[in-house]
Amino acid sequence: MTDSEDATPEDTDRWMAEVRQMRADKDEFFTDHPQSPIQPEYRDEFEGLNYFEPDPDFRVPARVRVYGNPDPIELDVTAGSPIRYLRSVIFELELRGERIQMAGYRQESDDDRTIFIPFRDKTTGQQTYHRGRYMEMEPDEDLVNGDVVTLDFNLAYNPFCAYAETFACPLPPEENWLEVVVPAGEKKPPEAIVDD
Repeated sequence: MTDSEDATPEDTDRWMAEVRQMRADKDEFFTDHPQSPIQPEYRDEFEGLNYFEPDPDFRVPARVRVYGNPDPIELDVTAGSPIRYLRSVIFELELRGERIQMAGYRQESDDDRTIFIPFRDKTTGQQTYHRGRYMEMEPDEDLVNGDVVTLDFNLAYNPFCAYAETFACPLPPEENWLEVVVPAGEKKPPEAIVDD
């Protein structure tokens, strides 16, 4: 499914069930897993992450523009030295009636296909984490100019540093600061579980 307008009710129901299951799995990971970003002393207070309700309107088609020779860019981090990435793609999309562009990055030393999309929007610092949120996509094959992919803002998530300052997290660069409200995905973490 590439566009929520083309989705049947059954497609939408299946997608919503998948989103809810992913959220339940993440809550379980945050509760029990040794690599949970929630400090052990706060886990008894954890009752689940805060999310916007799943909304298929924030599952949008994006046209891809690929860089043949990706530009290197250093992303500032919450602590420590900047991390070097390659700006590998630009996504062109329409969101809430606005035409926008977002850059997708790959780590210079990383051979996998994962594209990292850090961003801020008009909910940042209000309903959502004040340093921005992340999305990722893992295309099945290399992207080429003109490909259309789906960006699902319902899957936007907080970096681990939203839960504990001991983590160092890349910050969204200005080119991914969106001038639209994106009430989709993960909200601010519950205060009871944040170690600052």
